[in-house]
Amino acid sequence: MALAPSVQAALATSQACEAASGASAASDEARDDDSQRRLLDACFLGPYGENDGLLEKLVVEFLRDHVYWRRNFHPEDPPAIPTHAAQHPAYQGFEARLRRELHQLSAALKKSVPFHSPRYLGHMVSDLLIPGLAAQMLTLPYNPNNVSEDAAPVTVDMEVQVGLQLARMFGYPHDPARAECAFGHLTSGGTLANYQALRLALALKAFPVALRAAGVPDLDLPTDDWNAFNLGRAGAIALLDAWTRWLAAQDSATRRHWRARVEAERLEQLGIAGFFARHPQLRVPVVLAPITAHYSWSKGLKLLGLGRDQLQLLPEDGMRLQPEALEQALADCARDRQPVLLAVAVLGTTEYGTIDPVDAIVAARDRWQSRGLGFDIHVDAAWGGYLATLFRNADGSLRPLDEVRRDYRRFPQTEVHAAFAALAQTDSITVDPHKLGYLPYGAGAFVCRDHRAMALLAEAADYVFHTPSTEGYLARYRHLGQFIPEGSKAGAAAAAVYVTHKVLPLDHAHFGLLPRQTVLAAEAFHARAEAFAVAMADVARATVPFAPDSNLVCLALNPAGNTDVARANAFVRALHDELRCDPGQPLQLKQFFGSVTTLRPEALGDAHMRHILQALDLDPATLRTDGDDGSDRLVILRHTLMNPYLIDRENGISYIDLYFEHLARRVRAQLREH
Repeated sequence: MALAPSVQAALATSQACEAASGASAASDEARDDDSQRRLLDACFLGPYGENDGLLEKLVVEFLRDHVYWRRNFHPEDPPAIPTHAAQHPAYQGFEARLRRELHQLSAALKKSVPFHSPRYLGHMVSDLLIPGLAAQMLTLPYNPNNVSEDAAPVTVDMEVQVGLQLARMFGYPHDPARAECAFGHLTSGGTLANYQALRLALALKAFPVALRAAGVPDLDLPTDDWNAFNLGRAGAIALLDAWTRWLAAQDSATRRHWRARVEAERLEQLGIAGFFARHPQLRVPVVLAPITAHYSWSKGLKLLGLGRDQLQLLPEDGMRLQPEALEQALADCARDRQPVLLAVAVLGTTEYGTIDPVDAIVAARDRWQSRGLGFDIHVDAAWGGYLATLFRNADGSLRPLDEVRRDYRRFPQTEVHAAFAALAQTDSITVDPHKLGYLPYGAGAFVCRDHRAMALLAEAADYVFHTPSTEGYLARYRHLGQFIPEGSKAGAAAAAVYVTHKVLPLDHAHFGLLPRQTVLAAEAFHARAEAFAVAMADVARATVPFAPDSNLVCLALNPAGNTDVARANAFVRALHDELRCDPGQPLQLKQFFGSVTTLRPEALGDAHMRHILQALDLDPATLRTDGDDGSDRLVILRHTLMNPYLIDRENGISYIDLYFEHLARRVRAQLREH
């Protein structure tokens, strides 16, 4: 049936409007994409040094500004160095030696690993963000020491603000007006941040026991040491608050008396041996961590004097902590009256970038707390912490799963989104700005959810009222050295992190554009690896052993026809020899840089390990668990996809494609040679 002319006209108009609307939406999307690309183009010096003019202009401008500052401090003071000094032979000799050594240093540094290049796919490092690099260079001549405001009146405040910026990114309370506001500070790296987590957890766990031992009156203290030692963080902080208020209500003589009594009973005063000797019914607490946990946990337990035996490594499934294994460990601890200090979740393992089920660990903590076994949760997010920007709106709220998924093919899996959503309910977090924050070494960070616990770490603790009770949050932490492991610490690093977070706020629309590029690259790499496996089937077996949770992708390889794990390992190590840094060769001879790691049954789970071996045509019987020749694990290639220019749309180049073409040539050449 023919349509009436008026209906035909209306339909044509409607279709034209829809087409125009679709074209407009596509145009808007293209404009948004172009704006994002141009924003990213301004962020880095660039693989080719494209932004040298911008960085040079900033450095010269602010070096001159620093000189003007010096000259205007007291302009009536005469120059201490005469203008003719530069003509003296001694001056000229010094300058000559300086130039010679700097030229030699510059020449030697040309052997450095080219982290800036899209051809670098190795470890957790990439090009540096210009805001952080410029801010650090600008601040260096001022040489602030963030131990206190006396030595760093500007940058110590910046460091405290960095802690609040990171807290907001994780969903922690970040308003200093709130009593339970979070607190964070910078460290030299994730290792020291993890150590700080141990210190704080132990201090808070032991403090209620000290109050009981001191016999403080008028407080609702636990009935015995076991219950005092297992209050959990919320209960211990509530008791610390009650003690602080009670102490404030006493006269000065009474305060001095009770402060001294409580201090004498604290673990920090008695030491590990003295404290547990005084409380023989208590055992030294354990730390529960996944097998893939960083070695810094072992180091930290040794440094703290708890001992390596107190670290219990739990089995995993697919490189992620098994909730069932954690549940069983907690049940065993409760049965044996074995206290637990921390349960550690890893948000982006060093080797694989996998994400532990933080939400399941939070649920386990709450469940066992109700049964009288209290412990803290610390998230080691040294690698994956900045991925949290992908899950945050500009107002700090959490983005729903469906909204995040619109930008990607597979990311994030439901369990990954749940893990990031649960960060807000953990007790403390480690994150490294010098990793996915793209900032200079060393800038790690420690963040705790409730700053009130930090009083227990102070050398001159604020709960003993050495400063006025009206002192606010920001003023308290201007004496930062009282609360942190370091004494002296570089304020320039704090300036670098603070300025970067101000230029690129920690949400998906700003800083999140950087990890977005890396996750997209990881997805493209994964797809290309699957195509590589098909193309190379005649000469080698290849598989991605597990789908990436973040922006690390591993690749397992085995020569076709081989069934022995040891030979497969030798083959992959030979490939890596061509991908690793070799100071004895010119850098230009290297096409790409990569790294290796290993797969172990205890990390993957036996079933998952067998599946991978079968995909590679390897005989599981050749994986000898008692071997000391490396045959107890499978060596695989590891790729860290941090560089935002791996897919160069400007020039139509995919360094991912180039890498797999190079790898294919190397695999075939390696097989010909052997």
